Amino acid sequence: MIKHICDLLDENIQKTLFVDDSSSITYYEFSIMVKKLASKIVSLNIQNSSVLIMLPKCISTLVSMFGTLKSGNFYTLLDCETPNERLLNIVKLLNPKLLIVSKNQEFDMLDISRIYVEDICDFFIDEISLCEVRKSHIDTNLAYVLFTSGSSGVPKGVSITHRSVIDFSTSAIECFNIDKDDVLANQSPLYFDFSILDIFCTVQAGATLHLIKNSNFVFPNLILEYLSDNKITMIFWVTSVMKFFANTNALDSFMTNSNKSLYLKKILFCGEIMPIKLLRVWQKSFNNCLFANLYGPTEITDVCTYYIVNREFSDDEILPIGNSFDNTEVLLFDDNLKLIKPNESGAKGEIYVRGTCLFAGYYNDLELTRANLVQNPLHNNYIDLVYKTGDVGIYNRNGELVTLGRLDNQVKISGYRVELGEVEMSILSLNGIANCACLFVDEVLICFYEGDCMVDFYKLLKSKIPTYMIPHKFIKLESFPLNSNGKIDRMKLKKELELYVG
Repeated sequence: MIKHICDLLDENIQKTLFVDDSSSITYYEFSIMVKKLASKIVSLNIQNSSVLIMLPKCISTLVSMFGTLKSGNFYTLLDCETPNERLLNIVKLLNPKLLIVSKNQEFDMLDISRIYVEDICDFFIDEISLCEVRKSHIDTNLAYVLFTSGSSGVPKGVSITHRSVIDFSTSAIECFNIDKDDVLANQSPLYFDFSILDIFCTVQAGATLHLIKNSNFVFPNLILEYLSDNKITMIFWVTSVMKFFANTNALDSFMTNSNKSLYLKKILFCGEIMPIKLLRVWQKSFNNCLFANLYGPTEITDVCTYYIVNREFSDDEILPIGNSFDNTEVLLFDDNLKLIKPNESGAKGEIYVRGTCLFAGYYNDLELTRANLVQNPLHNNYIDLVYKTGDVGIYNRNGELVTLGRLDNQVKISGYRVELGEVEMSILSLNGIANCACLFVDEVLICFYEGDCMVDFYKLLKSKIPTYMIPHKFIKLESFPLNSNGKIDRMKLKKELELYVG
């Protein structure tokens, strides 16, 4: 029975496990480094505590993550560019006992014991101590705490257990037939939850994972050449990057002009609603690939549903989020907590999730945890917690679940309740529109967009959505501001609204 994430490592495999921009490491070499770091942490008498890791995307970061876990502790990985105020707020909430950094990094404001990754090679392995730590481990121990932005401005620490990660990676491997011959290319920052699939499915399946610098993704041709040169078979990228590649015509250009081959067999994406017309661009270039749309908030151990695209869609349709992974159930409740069933197409509700995938709560915030992890509305017979995602869902005519965006992106216009995500999807279906985002400010519905500024929006949209849902103002942008996770930064859009309006 697998109870610990490090049990997924097979020390006898002499094949490449991870590759970054300057080096590579085999499973055996990686395991040795993990044991060295874990032994050092154990020698510091740190147990069941938080270890803060602040390193760039590289193999040393992964060694630090697994070494922390093997030592019987849990990790929090933060962006090296985290603003000081946010960093200090997280440290106050988390109270980490150790900081793992590089010698060329300075975090003088943090009074925390530290280990430098450059020293790990010189540490000694203490098998006896590691064995004792392993004996005391149970799979509900925390694996990591990932911080997201709270609505109040205070970061929220999402706590995830070993059991949740193992259960998810096992299910994802089965769903997508990930095996030792797969070569994955990581796009997401390692401090972003999408990387969980990349890292732990790779290790459990005995596959290989390439870590690609996030800054390189502004050069689609460079990335496509990398995928070709390294025979990448699988990717799991945020939707915004997929949209960018499709909108820049990079795929068609590469397939037409390059004499190189691409080896992709599985293309997974998540994070925002994927416009059908842009998905079709990818499908044209990779007509024999498996395409899957994944969905899940950070509180659900990466993702909780998947939809394998197996039929044709019109540009006006919204791609379903699909079926739940094993040991997971997705429920849709209306405002009165009445269950909406798949045959009740058109009825909107909030998406709730239950199962092993659920987070263990917000770290050091019991009140917020109780507000979001609630008793299953279907019964009161025993404790059966479900997570209120805050996402709006609806079943389409085929009984497939789709999401229309966030509840906090739901506004009242002329007395009607409007989902901004639904408006955006209608606009994105128009020819010439590359990307868009809608904001409702001072009773005015504003659409920001990239694309053809000559589009007659009103004329084209009135046949797609009710008149009251058509934005009052359209503002063309050269490009959208993006947050660190690659999604449209709506807060920044709102703050800079006066600048855009001019």
